[in-house]
Amino acid sequence: MAHRFHAFDSGAALAAALSQSVSTVLSEAIAARGHATIAVSGGSTPKAFFEALSVKEIAWDKVTVTLVDERFVPDDNPRSNHLLVRTHLLKNAAQKAVFVPLYQPEETIEEAAKTATLKTQGLDAPFDVVILGMGNDGHTASFFPGGDHLAEALDLTLPRRVMTMRAAGAGEERLTFSFTSLADARFLALHIEGAEKKAVFDKALAGEDEADMPIRAVLNRSASEPQIFWAP
Repeated sequence: MAHRFHAFDSGAALAAALSQSVSTVLSEAIAARGHATIAVSGGSTPKAFFEALSVKEIAWDKVTVTLVDERFVPDDNPRSNHLLVRTHLLKNAAQKAVFVPLYQPEETIEEAAKTATLKTQGLDAPFDVVILGMGNDGHTASFFPGGDHLAEALDLTLPRRVMTMRAAGAGEERLTFSFTSLADARFLALHIEGAEKKAVFDKALAGEDEADMPIRAVLNRSASEPQIFWAP
């Protein structure tokens, strides 16, 4: 399980370091190709990171932001990852970025996944930056233990796409990029905080069953070396 573990004294220190690393990668991508892409995760953990990244003076008008995964809820729903990103990231200097949502106002989540796949196909592959989170059950993105499409989501032989996921631990139905879409990001980070998440991470390192703890797929099979950012 090749990875690099970066530990910080506080969430604020982690947010500062991660935002600087991401800013550097995005700026390098813009210098090399004229544009950059970043896929971020929801939840409460990344708020301080989003706030720190939003003020970085990079060419945000050349950056496309999307989500690693999303609940099948409109963007004004308090549980929406889109709302979280709009509130905490797409402001200050970063308000110039282009945002591509995963939620699409279709009648079914299956239709929304197809539409989101089409709308994200124009993004460069691989992503320049992917920021993952992790739940206490060992899920990442919407790769949940017991998910109805977990095996397909983790299959690196299948194409890049947005797909659906339903699982007892997921709450709402989910839209998620496939592992294929995330595993080769130029900068692949896992952002976790707290002793409980560190214990979950250590448990993941100690085992092999990806169905039980899907974060193991990221640690075991990503083409890019995962960068672990942790603070107590």
